[in-house]
Amino acid sequence: MRTWLRAVFRAVFRFNFLGAAAGVFWLVIVVLPLYWIVITSVRSREGFFDAQPLDLPSPATLDNYRKVLDSDYVTYLTNSFVVTAVTVGLTLLVSVPAAHAIVHSTSRILRLSFQLFLLGLAIPLQATIIPVYLIISELGLYDTLWALVLPGIAFSVPLTIVILVNFLRDVPRELYEAMRIDGASHLKMLRYLTLPLSRPAIITVMVYDALNVWNGFLFPLILTQSPDKRVLPLGVWNFQGEFNIDVPTVLAYVVLSTIPIIALYTVGRRYLVSGLTAGFGK
Repeated sequence: MRTWLRAVFRAVFRFNFLGAAAGVFWLVIVVLPLYWIVITSVRSREGFFDAQPLDLPSPATLDNYRKVLDSDYVTYLTNSFVVTAVTVGLTLLVSVPAAHAIVHSTSRILRLSFQLFLLGLAIPLQATIIPVYLIISELGLYDTLWALVLPGIAFSVPLTIVILVNFLRDVPRELYEAMRIDGASHLKMLRYLTLPLSRPAIITVMVYDALNVWNGFLFPLILTQSPDKRVLPLGVWNFQGEFNIDVPTVLAYVVLSTIPIIALYTVGRRYLVSGLTAGFGK
C-alpha cells in the first residue's frame, strides 16, 4: 500500500502543471478567433450587430457563402491556384538541382554561391517593391499573372535552397560515392538518390512556399490592376463599401479561401518538422 501511494505521489508531482496550463491557455488563444470567424460567417448581417460575439447564430444561414460563390470568387481562386502552382513548381525546379550542386560539387564558386542565397534571406520584401515594379513594367508584364510568379520565385528560392542544403548534408556521402563508383552522373544521382531521399524537405518547402504565395498581398496589390487578374487576398474588397463592411460575408470569404491551403498543410504536416529541423542537430 505504501509503495502504491509513493508511486501515485511521484506521478502527480512529476506532472508539469505549469506546462499543461500554458498549453491550454495557448490553445484557447488560437481556437477562440477561429471559432468566432466560423460562427460569424453563418450569421445574417443584422444578427452580427444584435448578438453577442461568441453566441451561436440563431438562425444560422449560408447566404454569406452563397454571396461569395456568386461573386468572382471562382476567378480569384483559379488565379491563386495558377500563381501558387507555377511559383512553387518553378522554385523547386531551380532549387533542388542548385542545392544538390552546392552540397556535392567541388567547385568553390558553387559553394560560395550558398552565401549569396543566405544574403537573400536578409532582404525584406517591402524594400524591393519599387525596383520590382520598375522591372516588371519594363518587361511588359504589369497586370499579368507572371508579374506575381516571377517575384514569388525570387523570394522563395533563398529559403528553399537553405532548407534543402541543410537536409542534403545529412544524407550519408557513402551513398553518392557508391553511385559515383558505378559510373553514375550527377543527373542520375539527382534523379535516383537526391529526389527520393529529400522528399520530406521538398514537401516542407512546397507547403511553406505555397503558404507565402497564397497569402501574398503586397505584390498582387502593386503589380496587378484588372479585376480578372486579382487573387484571393484582393477579392475581399468586393464586400467592402465606401462607408461599411459586410463582416459576415467577408469572414465567409476568409473561410472558403483558407480551405485549400489547410488541406495542403494537412497532407504535408508530418514532413514539416523533419524538413525544417534538418541540419540543426549537428
